[in-house]
Amino acid sequence: MIRLTRQGTVFSESAQRLEELQAEFARRHYLRLPGLLDPELLDFVQRQIDAGEFQERVHEGIASNKELCMSGNAAFGALLFVMNDEKLFQIMQQFTGCERIRCFAGRVYRVNPGQGHHDSWHNDIGEDRLVGMSINLSRGTYGGGVLQMRDRDSKEIVGEVDNVGAGDAIVFRLSPQLQHRITEVEGPTSKTAFAGWFRARPDFLSMLRDQAQRGREAGGLIRTRRYRLSGSLIENRSA
Repeated sequence: MIRLTRQGTVFSESAQRLEELQAEFARRHYLRLPGLLDPELLDFVQRQIDAGEFQERVHEGIASNKELCMSGNAAFGALLFVMNDEKLFQIMQQFTGCERIRCFAGRVYRVNPGQGHHDSWHNDIGEDRLVGMSINLSRGTYGGGVLQMRDRDSKEIVGEVDNVGAGDAIVFRLSPQLQHRITEVEGPTSKTAFAGWFRARPDFLSMLRDQAQRGREAGGLIRTRRYRLSGSLIENRSA
């Protein structure tokens, strides 16, 4: 079991089980991590997301997608904090065989059925990204929204996995030879997730400084925030 808590990363698998997970990732190019978020932390994050603000994000280029992206708040800060844990980095390196991880960068996004939200085939290569991860934060069980992976040249589907359990996660390989996408979400329930990448550089503090600098260069529209875990609460203080 691997679990992210307010106190840090908990890992309780045997050496044999670790070898099995390594072999599974090598074969399938992904790992499903059930119950990655501690229930107390998941509850806090979901309540903050319920009060969060989402704006439409459209990206055109090699990968075109359309989704709702949440503005930074205490939920985003909490997730960023627990994901940037050296122990978690070491575990991910063991699972995937990737080079040294220095930070995790991500976003909270939402896909609503019937609103033209979509995700095209892409590989996420660039910006020193090593491995991808997506954590399900949805309140209900959505339809569709399946992670698909295919060979870039043959277009053959080499992996397909859903992730509908709240607090569950999927870790997946990034490679120039592989492409991935999320299929359209169907039915009455939206998909909400925290998704991003483990990266070789920069380190976490440098990443935060870079984000703060970009916010200042954008005319102060984005305020830098410091986040820390305190008891059962996560404080959100403007810097």
